[in-house]
Amino acid sequence: MTTLKSLATALRADLGADRVIDDRQELRTYECDGLAHYKVTPGLVVLARDTADCVRTVQACCEARVPFVARGSGTGLSGGALPRADGVLIVTAKMREIVEVSPADERAVVQPGVINLDVSKASAAHGYYYAPDPSSQQICSIGGNVAENSGGAHCLKYGFTTNHVLGARVVTPDGEVVELGGRAPDSPGYDLLGAFVGAEGTLGVATEVTVRLTRLPESVRTLLAGFGSPQQAGAATSAIIAAGVVPAAVEMMDALAIEAAEAAVACGYPPGAGAVLIVELDGPAAEVAAQFAQVTALCEANGATELRIAQTPAERALFWKGRKSAFAAVGRISPDYIVQDGVIPRTALPEVLRRIDEIAAVHGVRVANVFHAGDGNLHPLVLFDAAVPGADLHAEEASGAIIDLCIEYGGSITGEHGVGADKAKYMPRMFTDDDLQTMQLLRCAFDPLGLANPGKIFPTPRLCGEVPRRHSASEPPAGAEIF
Repeated sequence: MTTLKSLATALRADLGADRVIDDRQELRTYECDGLAHYKVTPGLVVLARDTADCVRTVQACCEARVPFVARGSGTGLSGGALPRADGVLIVTAKMREIVEVSPADERAVVQPGVINLDVSKASAAHGYYYAPDPSSQQICSIGGNVAENSGGAHCLKYGFTTNHVLGARVVTPDGEVVELGGRAPDSPGYDLLGAFVGAEGTLGVATEVTVRLTRLPESVRTLLAGFGSPQQAGAATSAIIAAGVVPAAVEMMDALAIEAAEAAVACGYPPGAGAVLIVELDGPAAEVAAQFAQVTALCEANGATELRIAQTPAERALFWKGRKSAFAAVGRISPDYIVQDGVIPRTALPEVLRRIDEIAAVHGVRVANVFHAGDGNLHPLVLFDAAVPGADLHAEEASGAIIDLCIEYGGSITGEHGVGADKAKYMPRMFTDDDLQTMQLLRCAFDPLGLANPGKIFPTPRLCGEVPRRHSASEPPAGAEIF
């Protein structure tokens, strides 16, 4: 702690007293991200205003051999921004300048604290928007989206964050400023920008990001379909994609998720539905009209009990309101829950949903399913009550079993939330030791001292070259304070 005190004194002198926080109560504001299951009170918090602040902070950490973690809005769901009790949390939330919007180049340059939705708002007058749209887009920041390679409902057609980032100004773990990528569609040489996007802050801190803007579509049509079961809704999803239709979005919610959404925002979904699909098509008007007829017919052929077509922007917004609020809404029906984020092939949806029901029964928990059905990205929410002894362990066991299920079907342990602190223990289930060691070679090339967001992604210790220690499924990350 003496090192942290010295660091705080030095950083206050460089950055200003109002930019450095070491008061215990104020520090607890930053003890977790959206995954509140894990909490760690940071040793020190720095409120960065620009690239220079980040450079000075990282250089000071490097000189003192103190670990650091970058954090934006703190909406992540994998513990990616979980701080270190012995380290510095660099908060970029105040770096909210939209540096440039260039519709002629279909580009925008923004600081990392800029809110996702604000990029679209700034571009709308020019006929453009920013396509990646996490459910938290009203509050999540671009820097965090870049760190986690965030997805969203419309990523089925338009791709993830990595498909929309052209360049980044990065402070490396030794405090050097480098430019990765740029304004051009492609840069020669190794794709270091591709490695950086989704690296969860383990390769440095982004202080400026160049993003691709997308032209607003000529036509948008949105359908809400009610089904008797998630299996029927899953079969409809597979039929739509198999027909050669690629909607902008295909989202599914089961009965438990619908119950939560209705309690929270009164979205008015079909009463008694076992599942609903939200299917949105966009593009040229003639193409959208033809494909919409196909989608409607395929939903009916796969057992849709009710079809609603949004006639106004307000109706479309209400369809999406239930889906976008689903994660937070579950708090209305359960005091605690674990958000999972696995991926499976679309064709396996009916069978995997049946298996998830079996897992829930075995472990004595309830599971609400909310997911991007179009690309097989599941978001099972495992519900429990932490006040009941052992309930959290049963929930974690069920959550782990769902991850194993995704791997069994040839899928992935994460689709968009990242690995973070929460899923590092699952990485050896998906990758061999050789795979993990090869990934570590890249990480250590950027960060040989292991100071940038240590303990995330890989089941390895803080410093490069040390011997890994694997965590049990119920063991929190090193240094975590569980309240």
